[in-house]
Amino acid sequence: MTLHINPGEIYGFIGHNGAGKTTAIKSCCGILPFDQGEIFIKGMSVKENPLECKKVLAYIPDNPDLYEFMTGIQYLNFIADIFAVEADRRQTLIGKYADIFEITDDLAQPVGAYSHGMKQKLAIISALIHEPELIIMDEPFVGLDPKASHRLKEIMRNICREGGAIFFSTHVLEVAEKLCDKVAIIKKGKLIKEGTMEEVRGDVSLEEVFLELEDSHA
Repeated sequence: MTLHINPGEIYGFIGHNGAGKTTAIKSCCGILPFDQGEIFIKGMSVKENPLECKKVLAYIPDNPDLYEFMTGIQYLNFIADIFAVEADRRQTLIGKYADIFEITDDLAQPVGAYSHGMKQKLAIISALIHEPELIIMDEPFVGLDPKASHRLKEIMRNICREGGAIFFSTHVLEVAEKLCDKVAIIKKGKLIKEGTMEEVRGDVSLEEVFLELEDSHA
């Protein structure tokens, strides 16, 4: 499959369970090796320049695997240290996003005591504090309450308005339809439809297109 995610775009990645979305996403992040093809981020090869690529992106998995012995603030500072975020800037961004997701009062608690939703919020904040140019997310809305989901959508739009790019998978087609500039639909590891939301959807809903494509490529 061939995809191009441009600055300023929110790009949705859709497919049934087992279609290959997570495998593709992890390959883009340099987590999974791949034998054929190439993945470029800002013109840099993920294979040949993995560290340089990882400096400009953030990855939010569908099930955050965090260091549970740390407190929330320790974890965020740990991630900020990795990306060499200056002290004043990290403090500002941690404060901003912790307030937005309403976990400021929980940052002193061990991550192991967090609910799934709180861990998801912490993972999102950790992805935002080094101000990446590309954010790759695997089912980012799973586990978030409606208020947090709404605020994440606002953040995603703001990042793209400022020239960033977002590539994310989702099973919630209504969210993709309202949020995405472009969308790709895959089945069994192969791209079956791709383009702007208007091009893919036509005169019907994204759900109708997805179900029709699923049936026709059975």
